[in-house]
This record gives sequence, structure tokens and C-alpha cells, in this order.
Amino acid sequence: MIGWRPLGTGARPVPRPVATPLVWAGAFGGALVLVAVLNTVVGTDRPELALLALSLLAAVLGLCARFTAAPGTAVLCWLFLNGFAIPPAGTLTWAVPRDTTWLACLLTAALVGTSLARFTHARAAYRRLGPGHDGGPSGS
Repeated sequence: MIGWRPLGTGARPVPRPVATPLVWAGAFGGALVLVAVLNTVVGTDRPELALLALSLLAAVLGLCARFTAAPGTAVLCWLFLNGFAIPPAGTLTWAVPRDTTWLACLLTAALVGTSLARFTHARAAYRRLGPGHDGGPSGS
């Protein structure tokens, strides 16, 4: 018996992540713009607002990145946070509890964004290829 199937029901590939250097370029440019805007609008006396904005940037960049891009994304965001969002601007400092927490927060945000994207893509692929789909084998 011949079973007719439309031509467009083949498996669609999972989207490929963006190249790591491109993600890091986005982190560099995005962090530069975010910190500049926040310093202009709010000032340098609210680093927690800058940390929140940079964490959101890291999470958004993580949506299209590989897991290996997360540490570099976090470090680039931290460099702008530490160098320009807290006084004295233009000077890198290291305060162990504060900066360790900031780096952990930025790394977690990047990893959460990447994990969320991978989970969403895997779930969509399972729904396309899983049981009960029109293109797959039927149960009857």
C-alpha cells in the first residue's frame, strides 16, 4: 500500500547557535551602550541597576549562544560594570565578595539564557518528531 505524504513534512533542524566571537562582540557593544545610557540617565551611584541590565543582556545573548560563550560574555559584562558603572569610572577594582557575586550573577544569567534556548529547541524538535505527529508512524 502506498502512503501519500506532503513533501514539506521532513525533519527541520534545530537552529544552530551563533558563533562565539559574534556573541562576545554583542556583549562588548551591548554592555558599552547599556552602561553609557545608565550612567547618563541614572548616574554611577546605582550599580545594582547596571548589574540587572547587564544580567538581562547576558541572558538575551545566551538565547542564541553556545554554552562555551557564557564565561566570556559574563567577563565582558563584568568589565564594563566594574570599570564604568561604579566610581571611580575607568578604573578596574577587585572587591572579593562584591565582584565574585557580580561575576556569578552574570555567568548564571548567560547560562540560564542558553539553557532556556536549548530546552525550547529540544522540546520543539521532540514535538515535531515525537509520537502522534502527522509525519511520524501512527499508533494504529
